Amino acid sequence: MGVGVSRSQDRDLGIVDAVGVARDVRSGAATAVATVTAALERIEAAHHLNAFTRLDSDRALARAEAIDHAIAAGTDPGPLAGVPVALKDLIDQEGLVTTAGSSFLVEPATADAPVVQRLNASGAVIIGRTGLHEFAYGFSSENDWWGPVRNPWDSSTSPGGSSGGSAAAVAAGLTPVGIGTDTGGSVRVPAALCGLVGLKVTHGRIPLTRVFPLAESLDTVGPLTRTVEDAATVFSVLAGLDVADPWSIDHPIDPVKSVGLESLTVGIPHPWLDRSLAAEQQAGFDHLLAALNEAGATVTHFDDPEIDATAVPAGAYAEVATVHRDWFREDPTRYGPAIRDRLELVLALDPAEIAAARRWRKLLRARFVSAFTRFDILATPSTAARSKKIGTDYLDLGAGWEPSRPALSWFTSLVNQADLPALVLPIEAPRVEGLPPSIQLIGPHWSESRLLGIGLSLEAAGLIAHRTPERLLG
Repeated sequence: MGVGVSRSQDRDLGIVDAVGVARDVRSGAATAVATVTAALERIEAAHHLNAFTRLDSDRALARAEAIDHAIAAGTDPGPLAGVPVALKDLIDQEGLVTTAGSSFLVEPATADAPVVQRLNASGAVIIGRTGLHEFAYGFSSENDWWGPVRNPWDSSTSPGGSSGGSAAAVAAGLTPVGIGTDTGGSVRVPAALCGLVGLKVTHGRIPLTRVFPLAESLDTVGPLTRTVEDAATVFSVLAGLDVADPWSIDHPIDPVKSVGLESLTVGIPHPWLDRSLAAEQQAGFDHLLAALNEAGATVTHFDDPEIDATAVPAGAYAEVATVHRDWFREDPTRYGPAIRDRLELVLALDPAEIAAARRWRKLLRARFVSAFTRFDILATPSTAARSKKIGTDYLDLGAGWEPSRPALSWFTSLVNQADLPALVLPIEAPRVEGLPPSIQLIGPHWSESRLLGIGLSLEAAGLIAHRTPERLLG
């Protein structure tokens, strides 16, 4: 891995944050058409990353032109005016096929998902649809039908999954914003492996209508960005009740404001944390905890044997079978080998296993609620590893080789099972070069604004990395 370049060099590379793009477009310092055209040119130059399944160039340019006309007429297009957005190919756009990374979904969507409607209403320009793990059921975005998405930090490595294309697009500076989904870590794992900010929201916070399901009671939609401020802006655009979504909950959305680090109580959970970590991940985690201590936060290690990834029962993702049972029984070969074996296992679950998983999930939620009576947030590493080679299913964590799926999802999947929000942040660790290590901050239900506020304070303190892959310099 090459040493990254600093944030100050980003503008020279054509990389700007979403808030900066919108400010320039709204002020007239830039046009939406020029901004979108430049993004399309960057995407073409980076086609080797395989980040996109489809570009929507004509509609994107037409929308950009309409935004420029609105500004000329004195109308404010919204907080994401002219911002190019990469949309995971799991979310419906009217007239375009939602492939879900599959071999056989070919019917165009008949309407926009509410997520798309809200992005459009904010002035954003959805520029294309991004690659993913087949049906979002995995953590590598190595797709048997569409090919692997490649990480701009090192094209021989995975960007993580399942939202790998959206993460690769943002990390490579192709777009300032990527939209992903997260059922067990599919926003946070790509954020970690691409050096980005990734927000997983409380289940029910952002609408799931017209988002192809993996496991509906666990699915969430969230942003991938280069800065915390951008993530906060996109969150404010997407969050809110959707009456058409049975999972959507009407809960107040607090404004995002910086949170004083000196007032924080931070819990470090064991035995959940007791596993091997890659040396760079351990170094980054230790560095940030030390910085929190120095800032006046109270960091406390605690034990709760129920908050433990080794306890996840076989039936935890039983809902996946509901989506795929008929298709799979009709023709299992329409699914790639990478997920076929997993679908066979989930389809073979018996009622007792499913009931046991429901009981476990209820207990897990209760234990997290108890933890948040003592702590403002919990902190874990984001992933056990910092990178994964494409084509390999094992990772070397220093203490031996481990299967990649548990190594990448160890710290993320419990958060979905408990319906909690979490924020993954790249850490500016001085002893780690190149791709930054990352941390996960977990909050109680509906605490996205506070998590983002903590992120803003860490960003202001210089603790959040804004590194760019060295490859982009060439």
